[in-house]
Amino acid sequence: MTDGPAPAAARRIGLTDTYVAPLAVGAMLMGTRTPEPEARRILDHYVTEVVPRFAAPHGAAVPGMIDTADCYCWWEDPGSLGGHSEALLGRWLQVSGARANVLLATKGSGMLGSVDDVFDDGVANWDLARKLYVGAAADTLRLALAASLDRLGLDSVDLYYVHVDDRSTPLEETLGFLASAVDAGLIGAYGWSNAASWRLAQIRAICETHGWPQPVAFQQQHSYLRPRADLHHPGIVTTEHLDYLRTYADLQLVAYSPVLKGLYSDKARRDRRFWAMHQYAGADSDARLKAVDDVAAQTGATGNQVVLAWMMSRRWPSMIPIIGARTFDQYLECVEAVDVELDLEQLDVLQNAGA
Repeated sequence: MTDGPAPAAARRIGLTDTYVAPLAVGAMLMGTRTPEPEARRILDHYVTEVVPRFAAPHGAAVPGMIDTADCYCWWEDPGSLGGHSEALLGRWLQVSGARANVLLATKGSGMLGSVDDVFDDGVANWDLARKLYVGAAADTLRLALAASLDRLGLDSVDLYYVHVDDRSTPLEETLGFLASAVDAGLIGAYGWSNAASWRLAQIRAICETHGWPQPVAFQQQHSYLRPRADLHHPGIVTTEHLDYLRTYADLQLVAYSPVLKGLYSDKARRDRRFWAMHQYAGADSDARLKAVDDVAAQTGATGNQVVLAWMMSRRWPSMIPIIGARTFDQYLECVEAVDVELDLEQLDVLQNAGA
């Protein structure tokens, strides 16, 4: 399978019969930092103006992927446990009639057991919060999925992720529950997020042993910049992840934070003190940012659009970037990347740039 200059096209989810639009919409901030009217404007535009532009190879209409989680967005509402995004999506689905045009993904295991003492002067203490995840035990996920479906107003969800890899719970327990949820029709398929590549290998082996369905999606932070060599971050794609995904085509990479808080378009955010840039800062990223700027100048596109177009050109492995915009204008800039066509020379410049 090769990468090339073809325009953005529908993506197949692994080896399933399901195809989706090549860009997904992330709903993390919807219902908190993104007010409901603004969120509905984004969602309405996505399903009416963007998704219908794409079709499966046999010509059938495809849905667009909308991504959320049960814990979104407790850190924006001190004292809450989350649920804002799912509840907003449930209200929007009820009035929009858009359910058939949406592949809806949500997640469990990342909610906190308690938010007591997690905030300091209104700012979340993430070092403490990470110790309070409820985890992926079978009973925990059973209750979490039921609560998510209730907030969404649905009987089932298309894709359900283990949001935060839980190494304290035996994988057999978690996978057994997910297999039973697929059998019961509560979820169409499942995925994993924020996990090491060796964990993906363990999951595959256990599923093969028990005859359980394999995960179809792997959601991880991924962008055009490559992380610092000394960085240890369980949520960022590594070369080992890419090797694994190239080996197993049944697992689709779904990339969150693809534009790294907009730093490809906003040069002021490229300071290494900015947390998104800090994970990538170095000579390699400097060279790759220059390549983005050069291609943006050639095409008239923004830096964010160039990076998203580059990601949509990838076939080995295939990637579905998630647009996690806060405002409609931010969303519109990113979604217009589907109109950016990069030629072979520009793709070659982007692919080979680096220190």
